Amino acid sequence: MSEHKSNPDRVPVVGQVHGEVTVFQPMFILDMSEGGAQIETTFALHLDSLHDFRLSLGERSVIVKGRIAHSQIGELLEGVVRYRTGVEFIEPSEHARLAIRDFVEAQRLAREVPPILDAELADEA
Repeated sequence: MSEHKSNPDRVPVVGQVHGEVTVFQPMFILDMSEGGAQIETTFALHLDSLHDFRLSLGERSVIVKGRIAHSQIGELLEGVVRYRTGVEFIEPSEHARLAIRDFVEAQRLAREVPPILDAELADEA
């Protein structure tokens, strides 16, 4: 078995040094506007914390920074707590802003299309 060899330029840290790591976790987007979204997760997010969100918007995918505006326990399903959280998008890039705008508009138009009913015309005799 080979032994792990670290960079020889590394030095031991005196005391404690803290950091954070970004980990992408699955979420459901319940509703969205150009300014933010309401999401559902299986984990709590702290108020006013900032996070990167990867959004799959149809054929486009963007990453936006968002601030947690509010969060509450939504429901308990199959023994799992689900949290509903409001996210405010913070200074999205032009590319991300346009992708979100186009996606939101497409969703709005899809809701306005009247449903097609399966029916037959009766003979007028």
